[in-house]
Amino acid sequence: MTDVLFAEWLKLRSARSTQWVLATVAGFVVLCAVWSFYIANYWDGLSPQRQGELQAAPAEYPLVLTLPLCMAVLGVLAITSEYATGLIRSSLAAVPRRGVLFAGKAVAVGAVASTTGLLSLGVAFALGRLIVGDRAIADFRTPVSDELPWLLSLALSAVVIALVGLGLGTAMRSTAGAVTSLCVLIFVLPGLAQLLPSPWNERFAAILPSNLTKQIAGNIDDAVLGPVPALVVLLAYAVIALAAGLVVLVRRDS
Repeated sequence: MTDVLFAEWLKLRSARSTQWVLATVAGFVVLCAVWSFYIANYWDGLSPQRQGELQAAPAEYPLVLTLPLCMAVLGVLAITSEYATGLIRSSLAAVPRRGVLFAGKAVAVGAVASTTGLLSLGVAFALGRLIVGDRAIADFRTPVSDELPWLLSLALSAVVIALVGLGLGTAMRSTAGAVTSLCVLIFVLPGLAQLLPSPWNERFAAILPSNLTKQIAGNIDDAVLGPVPALVVLLAYAVIALAAGLVVLVRRDS
C-alpha cells in the first residue's frame, strides 16, 4: 500500500492540472491580501463615526467562494486525466487490485486538498489580520478562537469536495460532466433551494455543502442541523461519491 500511495502522490504532484489548480489557489490568497489592503485604506478615509459602522467581508472570503471549486477540479482531474491519456491501463496493470488503487488515489487527493485548504485559509486569515493591524474593523478583530472552527470547517469542506470530485470523475469518466455536476451542487442548488416553499427551502438548503460548513462551525443561530449532524451529512457526500466511483471502477473495464 505504501508503494501505491507514493505512486499516486507522484502522479498527482507531476500533473500539470494540479500545478495550475494550486497556482490558482495561491493567486486567490494574494487577492485576499489585496482585499485586506483595500479595506484598511477605505477605513482610513472614513470619519470616526462611519469607521465604527463599517462592516466588511473577512480577509479569507475570496477563498470561501473559490477554494471548493479548485478542489473539485483537483479531485476530478486526478482520475479523468488518466482516462483521457490512457494512463489508467498502466495504473491497473501495476496495481490489479482496483480497490487498493482507488484508495491510494483518495488518500493522495485528500492529503493535497487538506494541506492546500489549511495553508491557504490560514495564510489568508493571518495576512488579513497583519495588514489591518489595530484598526477596529469588526470582521477582522474577532478572536482567533472564534474563527478557528469556521476555518477548519472550510478546510474540511474543501477535502470533501475534492473527494466527491474524485468519486464523480471515476463514475462518469468525464471531466466536463463531473465538474459541471459539482458546480451545480456548489453554486446552483443553493439558489434553487430558495424557490421552494417554506419550510422545505430551509431544510433543503441546510443539507447543501455551502451551508453545512456554517452549521458545523456554529455560525447560524437558528440552524436546521447541529454541528454533529451537519458534519455527518458533509462526510456522507464523500462516502457516497467514493462508493459510487469504486463500484464503477471495479465493475467496468478500463
